[in-house]
Amino acid sequence: MPNPVPSCPARPTARPAIVMAQAACAALRRRRQLVLALLAVGVAMSILADCAIGPASLSPSALLRALFTPDAAPPDARLILWRIRLPYALTAACVGAALGLAGAEMQTVLANPLASPFTLGTSAAGAFGASLSIVLGWHIRGLPQTWIIALSAFVCSMLSVWLLEALTRLRQTETGRVETSTVVLCGVALVFSFQALVALMQFVASEDTLQDLVFWTLGSLTRATWPAIGLLALTLATTLPFALGAAWRLTVLRMGEERAASLGVDVHRLRRAALLRISLLSALAVAFVGVIGFVGLIAPHIARGLVGEDQRYTLPASLLSGAFILSTTALLARVIVPGVVVPTGIVTALVGIPFFLFIILRQKPGA
Repeated sequence: MPNPVPSCPARPTARPAIVMAQAACAALRRRRQLVLALLAVGVAMSILADCAIGPASLSPSALLRALFTPDAAPPDARLILWRIRLPYALTAACVGAALGLAGAEMQTVLANPLASPFTLGTSAAGAFGASLSIVLGWHIRGLPQTWIIALSAFVCSMLSVWLLEALTRLRQTETGRVETSTVVLCGVALVFSFQALVALMQFVASEDTLQDLVFWTLGSLTRATWPAIGLLALTLATTLPFALGAAWRLTVLRMGEERAASLGVDVHRLRRAALLRISLLSALAVAFVGVIGFVGLIAPHIARGLVGEDQRYTLPASLLSGAFILSTTALLARVIVPGVVVPTGIVTALVGIPFFLFIILRQKPGA
């Protein structure tokens, strides 16, 4: 009789492989959690640096005393911190976080590494909405003027995002794929269109409102207020859980629409929800500080380089990266010219343009 075929020792060899895979996953998870913790520490340190550095320097002890025990701090230190520097620093962190999160979701749902609220016209549309509200003097009884401007910016930003998607769908290939160049070109067209509309608002504006319009187009944090910070923080706290709730579907979408649909993901519903969050975040950022460029483009790339494509970690890493980038840029805008606060939008553009060109040159032909 022939010898029986020996049974495959699947169980003894498979168990060590499973244990090794679990250990590798646990190590990767700890590494990603450590990266998020370090980013959070970096944001906190940049906020403290924003509060400490300025024409009237605050020592670390004076800063901590004014921050944690303001009643025991000198009146001048308390005034500088709570009326000027802390709102400035927190606004920078909140706006950077909003733009970083919006950029990460936009790059995912549009499958475009060059997508961001600034490069594809969302910020320009928000600036037009804010300009329209300022020039026409819209008022709603019982609603602060700042919130009316934010609402107008949100509506225009949302319309620009939906218009961008509609334009790109017109050039969709037979396989359902939209080329990156098509999205970029449509976004550039929207940027110039809304910039022209903003220029038209400046042309017809009165002298009193023209200064406010220039503020929105340059991007500045000098008009930071506590109500604006509260609204931005509340929006982030509201939108982030929904984004994280869709994290696994966004991760699958990174593999392509067809693959995501085959795994049961409703791509159109997922995209609509993400675009709504993107519009809300970018509109509020524009409504309170004006147009801030390239933060939403740079932060997601940094996040993916640190934690990979798993959106459970990419989204919070993008949020923290955006907060750190804009907090650091805001500090640079205050110290680059002694005694002068350079508009933050100018500094972010100067820093972001080389990064933007690097991403373009790194793209493969036909991607």
